[in-house]
Amino acid sequence: MKKQNILLGLSVVCALALISSCAAGPNPAAHVPNGAGHIAGFWRGIWHGLITPATFVISLFTDRMHFYEVHNNGGWYNLGFLVGIVPPTRYIVTKLDRLTS
Repeated sequence: MKKQNILLGLSVVCALALISSCAAGPNPAAHVPNGAGHIAGFWRGIWHGLITPATFVISLFTDRMHFYEVHNNGGWYNLGFLVGIVPPTRYIVTKLDRLTS
């Protein structure tokens, strides 16, 4: 019984360490304007979320394309990005579900 508790405790500690190691760190470019002097906000976050499927595919073939703007205003950009990513993701999942049914 004691051996099982130790193994369970070690498993929980390892799982927590694994999960926490995947957590994102701070963005040093947040609240810092890009080369053109712009900081992406809520509306640009929505736009970037909407075009994420296309920009992700393009980013696989070039180093000049990224689907997330690091020069953003923080939480509002992130919220916009999440709001914007829902429609294309939902569309893709619906289409894949119809193809497999």
